[in-house]
Amino acid sequence: MGTIIDAADKVANGNSLTEKKVKVVFVLGGPGSGKGTQCANIVEHFGYTHLSAGDLLRAEIKSGSENGTMIQNMIKEGKIVPSEVTIKLLQRAMQENSNDKFLIDGFPRNEENRAAFESVTGIGPEFVLFFDCSEEEMERRLLSRNQGREDDNIDTIRKRFKVFLESSLPVIEYYSLNGKVRKIDAAKPVGEVFEAVKAVFTPTESDDKAAA
Repeated sequence: MGTIIDAADKVANGNSLTEKKVKVVFVLGGPGSGKGTQCANIVEHFGYTHLSAGDLLRAEIKSGSENGTMIQNMIKEGKIVPSEVTIKLLQRAMQENSNDKFLIDGFPRNEENRAAFESVTGIGPEFVLFFDCSEEEMERRLLSRNQGREDDNIDTIRKRFKVFLESSLPVIEYYSLNGKVRKIDAAKPVGEVFEAVKAVFTPTESDDKAAA
């Protein structure tokens, strides 16, 4: 019975988000590619709401809910949180926010995430913003930034790169075939990177105004 209710809930959520005419941009990039900094700039300049899949999961754990406890246990056991759980959190965040433009950061992490998001919500991204940066540069940034943190050792960093490449590149390739990837050279200084980001977002905003 629970699964039928859950399924109905998903359909209802998906439909209402579609009716809301939500605009979604996926933001992908390896650890240290500067996604967070650029997302903050996009929010400030273009009025998007920034949703981080990781932050939503952490907030749910902190809330002490039954769902949060389940997520925490899965993470402790080294398991991947099911796509539907993350998607439900993203859906709820979009439903509860009066904005209709969202940056979804760090999701979809893999092809299964991608397919499940589109299937459950009925929403495809406007485009995917991909911060392309060499491993050497990301490694240098993380080592200088993460001093004193437990995840700053070189082995952990390289494992994170490997996971990103194996999981996320198929998502980027899928959307590339559909002409939906906007690749940004993220190795440049922050200001130059944002100039490239602005060039991606500005035509979209102008088109919206022209259509309105």
